[in-house]
Amino acid sequence: MTSQERGHKGDKRVFRRGENQHYKEERKEMSTELQPYPEYKDTDVEWLVSIPVNWNIVRTKGLFRLSIDKAAKEHGMELLSIYTHIGVRPRKDLEERGNKASNTDGYWIVRNGDLIVNKLLAWMGAIGVSHYEGVTSPAYDILRPRKALDSDYYHYLFRTGTYLQQFKNRSRGIMEMRLRLYFDQFGQIPSLFPPMDEQNLIVNFLHNLDQKVSRFIRNRRGLIEILNEQKQAIINKAVTQGLVPNVPLKPSGVDWLGDIPEHWDVLPLKRICKMKNGEGITTFDIEEYGEYPVYGGNGLRGYTNSYTHDGYYVLVGRQGALCGNVHLVSGRFWASEHAVVTTLQTGYCIDWFVSLLMAMELNQYSISAAQPGLSVDRVINLRAPIPPVEEQKEIAKSIKNETQTILKAFDRAQREIDLIREYRTRLISDVVTGKVDVRHLAPAPGSGDLEEKLNELEPLDEAAGEPVEEALSEEVSYAD
Repeated sequence: MTSQERGHKGDKRVFRRGENQHYKEERKEMSTELQPYPEYKDTDVEWLVSIPVNWNIVRTKGLFRLSIDKAAKEHGMELLSIYTHIGVRPRKDLEERGNKASNTDGYWIVRNGDLIVNKLLAWMGAIGVSHYEGVTSPAYDILRPRKALDSDYYHYLFRTGTYLQQFKNRSRGIMEMRLRLYFDQFGQIPSLFPPMDEQNLIVNFLHNLDQKVSRFIRNRRGLIEILNEQKQAIINKAVTQGLVPNVPLKPSGVDWLGDIPEHWDVLPLKRICKMKNGEGITTFDIEEYGEYPVYGGNGLRGYTNSYTHDGYYVLVGRQGALCGNVHLVSGRFWASEHAVVTTLQTGYCIDWFVSLLMAMELNQYSISAAQPGLSVDRVINLRAPIPPVEEQKEIAKSIKNETQTILKAFDRAQREIDLIREYRTRLISDVVTGKVDVRHLAPAPGSGDLEEKLNELEPLDEAAGEPVEEALSEEVSYAD
């Protein structure tokens, strides 16, 4: 079995794991379209093995030169940055995600078609083509083409796992997070060099792929948003009104709550739980207590931590975009400083308590508009509806039963997003390294507006697009 055939076998494996029948249908159709090149030749580069017979290999320094053109004072040009997920963008468009430079005099000038390389993070994918004229920090390297080539092809090529590993191997530094890739080493890396017209066709195919994948992801995220709204509505009704219809009500005295069942209490959270912020630790703490899972404000693993003992805890996101997120965790773990660790007193139902905090939408109590943050002192004094314990258990059970179908649909949509991303990554790698031939599938050169294509690339925040249930069969067909 050839390396190309092994690659396609892997692609089929990825799609078989999806439950949506569209995956199987689209993959079956594409298996007849995505074929190897007619002929290959061996190379003397161990990690490239073989390439299409009409391709060449050129050291990167033969394709790009290091540009050190400095901007004049008061130049008025756009400040650009490189982001690992979305490539090169004007800083003003995403300035909330980073520090804003006060003075850019003497920064490197960037031309349309240059590659920007973050020397410190190149091995993590912080490298990409610029379609903007502007300036960027001297902490970056600017690579300007020496010869006629399609810079977008190298944007894709240099972000594949194969090349990221080469960047890491050739980076210098005493520890992984301080590795730097200097041009004297970058320039020595063998780079693929297909014929120019073929580079253009590959880029057109991949731009088309990116647009379709991005639309598909937006559609699935739109579905996830709808599912979250449905789940939230079920939770809100149960924890604020209970399960018994036509029960006598009384004013709660809490603005967001309204009337509640007459037999319920209204108490500040500090009467039923304790809250504390996560704190930083030292290596001595870890040595004393041991290594445990690490959680942050999104319920996932983080880095800066504080130790928590055995038991069930509720983590509330404390800062940033995850402010107000609520997650139930158990056992021993390290809790990030981005989380509020909440301990429920004995005698209350913890599953009900998690739903209560979700219904309270704690992010509305953040104290900073620029960087939202929850104050423990403020949250712990918020008043909430407290039903009898037995009713808490019934409410928790009802919510679990009513949201089961929603959670399954949520997981399925998220799994489909993960699968399409995995397939995209694999397909890009196979295309730019010549494992598959897409020349006959590429859209006509120059079709579509480049700015529109750039905006279609998956951003950090997305809105719903086209009808969700129709998306997969429409958006993953690469043969149209």
